[in-house]
Amino acid sequence: MSDSASNELAQKVSGLRQRTLSAIRQVVVGMDNVTDQLLMALVAGGHVLLEGVPGTAKTTLCRAFSTALGIHYERIQFTPDLLPSDVTGTQVLDRNTSDFVLRKGPVFCQLLLADELNRAPARTQSSLLEAMQERQVTIEGHTLPLPKPFMVLATQNPIEQEGVYRLPEAQLDRFLFRIMVGYPDRNQEVAMLELHSRVIPSPDPVTSADEITAIQQQLDSVFCSTELHGYIIDLARASRQHPALVLGASPRAAINLMKAARAHALLAGRGYLTHQDIQAICLPVLSHRLIMRPEAEMDGTTIEQVIAELIQRVPVLQDQRR
Repeated sequence: MSDSASNELAQKVSGLRQRTLSAIRQVVVGMDNVTDQLLMALVAGGHVLLEGVPGTAKTTLCRAFSTALGIHYERIQFTPDLLPSDVTGTQVLDRNTSDFVLRKGPVFCQLLLADELNRAPARTQSSLLEAMQERQVTIEGHTLPLPKPFMVLATQNPIEQEGVYRLPEAQLDRFLFRIMVGYPDRNQEVAMLELHSRVIPSPDPVTSADEITAIQQQLDSVFCSTELHGYIIDLARASRQHPALVLGASPRAAINLMKAARAHALLAGRGYLTHQDIQAICLPVLSHRLIMRPEAEMDGTTIEQVIAELIQRVPVLQDQRR
């Protein structure tokens, strides 16, 4: 893709960002940063794990996000007794014809909210793996493609420990971002009360599924220099040697860093990467992929401190536009 085409794509995505933020603000207050990251993940074709205590508008945001983007939304409340077939679907007997017919599960949508994903056992959690990675579902030996675009937004409560099942590393690695959803500040909470004192309108769609899919297919046209490729790899390799980590960033993490950085550049209105794009998305891309040593955690070291240290220590190679 030429420079002019890349810049045209960047302007289109930047405009989509502004329209999406305006639509979401009609429903949710103080979520601009989270909305930005959700849109970034969608443009990059990734999935998002939202962590936050109950009552921080995670579900409301996800519903408003899907409405604003004009895509089909489904929600699954994960519970200990939820079965894989409740997610993907199953074959059921049609009493009229005595034949088995396929009943598709809620995963056949464009934006799936997996609410409290860590409340379901590992077998049910893993039913999402094929859908998240391959964009397809296998039911009774039949492989069915999922609609485009397809995105999973999963939520979990980081505080509650009873009745929950830890997400395995293989599943965590399928999420492009982990986003921490905190409390709004005082002014935002006041604005929230004012918003809820009147009828909250449903946001009007600002785009379509076809336009989002077209943007996703052009993501690789965002220019990334050889020097910045090297910078991404240097960050990943440095994490594997960090004394506070038992597990560093995998090659897949490096690929996801590049995808997310490209999406970040597009939202900023640019058709090319800079090292600031890479640094800006290191925390949501890496925080759930790096595993701390127990002794480092006991010393009070946090994953946020480790990632900030990696960004500070790894030198930025001189990146050239062309």
